[in-house]
Amino acid sequence: MIGRTLGVYLAKRFLQSLAVIFFTIFGLIYMADFVEMLRRAGDVPNTPVSIVLLVCLMRTPSIAEQVLPFATLFGAMAAFINLTRKLELVVARAAGVSVWQFLAPPLVAALGLGAVVVMLFSPGAALMKAKADEIEAGIFRTQVSMQDSNLWLRQRGRDQQSILRADVAAESGLRLSGVTVYVFDLKGRFVERVDAEQARLIPGEWELKTALVTAPAVDPRRVEIYHLGTNLLPTQVAQSFVAPETVPFWSLPRLAADTEAVGLDSVGYRLRFQQLIALPSLLAAMVLIAACFSLKLSRMGGIGLMVLGGVGAGFVLYVSSKLVSDLGGAGMLSAPVAAWTPAIIANLLGGLTLLNREDG
Repeated sequence: MIGRTLGVYLAKRFLQSLAVIFFTIFGLIYMADFVEMLRRAGDVPNTPVSIVLLVCLMRTPSIAEQVLPFATLFGAMAAFINLTRKLELVVARAAGVSVWQFLAPPLVAALGLGAVVVMLFSPGAALMKAKADEIEAGIFRTQVSMQDSNLWLRQRGRDQQSILRADVAAESGLRLSGVTVYVFDLKGRFVERVDAEQARLIPGEWELKTALVTAPAVDPRRVEIYHLGTNLLPTQVAQSFVAPETVPFWSLPRLAADTEAVGLDSVGYRLRFQQLIALPSLLAAMVLIAACFSLKLSRMGGIGLMVLGGVGAGFVLYVSSKLVSDLGGAGMLSAPVAAWTPAIIANLLGGLTLLNREDG
């Protein structure tokens, strides 16, 4: 094993390079978000620039967290290239230090950094993002935010159960448009179908406006207000529209369980939870991949080719991660499989490549 002094030195150099790249990206994200927010704030009179600056600053950590794996990749590449150009790694390897020994400190640093991000940085970023969204909603309160939801709900009432579908939702799901309801009795037998232009959730029921009620062997009838009983509370429906990125890590399991208990979709929360748990492993994989593209620089020559290879590897990993995540979000893959597959495959490929180049 390498000595403590060399191990601390290697880990320190890696963390320094990572910090420079991460905070550079952080600053770029902040400036781009500030310019866009300032443009939107121009349509709202008397909006203080200080509030815009604060909102952007509170939103940036949540966005920057998503680029942390790639900052780790490029930070590790920069550290290894600099160590190789200064012949420090060459001397270490000449002294009998294997590639796995001098990679151990950066790997341990990456795992530790991932744990800190999951337990401290991510919850803080989620809370700031949620608060920033509240402030932003207050600034642009004159604009009604509607989102394409294609919402499906399974619910129970006092003497019936129903399945509700809506085209769009507003006010965190408390107001719906383009509503279709299939009503069943407590034994699961179909009773009637209700189509309404709008629906509003009030305690104990959905209030459907301008509804068309169709039942077997009965002529369709129109009613101005249709009262549909429900066991859903306004807070439960509103929670289902909370973005997973705005929920702290420690609250994700409870929120997922509460969402499932009322028949709502909790895949996003469970996927987010598993992705955060897999983050330290993914950061370690970035270090291995970076080593594949930077340790043989002195023999292969050409920094540009190596950097291009690392960028290509990062792009392929990003596309793959996004694809697997979308499959998990659509329910085609389980949350653990969708979250852990990119990290596991990246670790295996990075380790296999290093074994082939250094020990094979």
